[in-house]
Amino acid sequence: MLIGLVGKPSVGKSTFFKAATLAEVEIAAYPFTTIKPNHGVGYVKVECIDKEFNVQCNPAHGFCINHWRFVPVDLMDVAGLVPGASEGKGLGNQFLDDLRQADVFIHLVDLSGMTDAEGKPLPEGSTYSPVEDVKFLENELNLWYYNILNKVWRGFARKAEMEKAKFSDAVVKQFSGLKVNEEQVKAVLRSANLPEKPTLWTNEQILKFASSLREISKPMIIAANKCDHENAKTNLAKLESAYPNKLIYACSTDSELALRQAAKAGLIDYVPGNDHFEIKKNLSSGQKAALEKMKKNVLDVYQGTGVQEILNLAVFDLLKYIAIFPAGANKLADSKGNILPDCFLLPPESTALDFAYHLHTDFGKNFIKAIDARSKMAWGKEHKLKHRDALEIVTR
Repeated sequence: MLIGLVGKPSVGKSTFFKAATLAEVEIAAYPFTTIKPNHGVGYVKVECIDKEFNVQCNPAHGFCINHWRFVPVDLMDVAGLVPGASEGKGLGNQFLDDLRQADVFIHLVDLSGMTDAEGKPLPEGSTYSPVEDVKFLENELNLWYYNILNKVWRGFARKAEMEKAKFSDAVVKQFSGLKVNEEQVKAVLRSANLPEKPTLWTNEQILKFASSLREISKPMIIAANKCDHENAKTNLAKLESAYPNKLIYACSTDSELALRQAAKAGLIDYVPGNDHFEIKKNLSSGQKAALEKMKKNVLDVYQGTGVQEILNLAVFDLLKYIAIFPAGANKLADSKGNILPDCFLLPPESTALDFAYHLHTDFGKNFIKAIDARSKMAWGKEHKLKHRDALEIVTR
């Protein structure tokens, strides 16, 4: 699974990336600071099952803090997108190519309204609505899909008898590099209310199909950044009014980065996603003032910085993935004595057999049953798994 951070330049994508990964990346207030995409590992937060068994887990991947398990996910921060990117403006072609393998987008917008459409600072006294950022970015992404789809449609226009079924196969093939699958294409064809023969579609209908396919194959959450700015609440209300059906979540990437760095330095105890922290060491007056400001303007107002919540929403609400713990019915440790060392993220509708194959091909081929670590009940291969299930795979 790959999460792509998108948005115009200078809205906080690289700060979000650094906060989520604590990686060293270049951050500056000018366009195209990020030229090559930054790849790193972020983490989604899952309530660990260890406390149910009165044990302390030992994660082999990720980490656990106060019985909260942080499971790794791939994160990518790409160059900023500007209007006209689908036509190659700015770093548009590179930006779009970098996004091909993303499963979900986090679109960062600037709630301060202090930068223009290209991420450049506005003159004093001027403002810019983040509603425009959402409008132009979605338009560019839709045109990206439209340009790819148009190649398929033109081929079909020369074959008047081609209908939706064969068109669907051609679209899947054309979009295979963007991780578009057959079910997504068929779902759009069922819901789009388009003529049976694609050759009869108008240009507007082709764009409608492309836009719907983009939305279902690259779902997106809007991360409304700089939520502590004086203009933030007004601009957040504008966003929510303009896009009532979109997932929008306020955040402060600067605050999250500062808190994680302070925790890493041992100055505070802080669990990402929490709305509080505890001071561990004597701090300077400046450090205390900065922490108090974050508490007052961000944590107390928004019940957290929003960064961890946005990662979780992207994975669990938009992609609807589930976290599954491998756990023996009689013992929770692996052969090396590590307790509950693993937690895996699986697509929705995954079965016990899917999980067996996820662990190892041989487990799938030789599957006999799965045993629930909590209830000790046996499950067959078609049993649908739920978020935070814990099970052992029994093989021949």
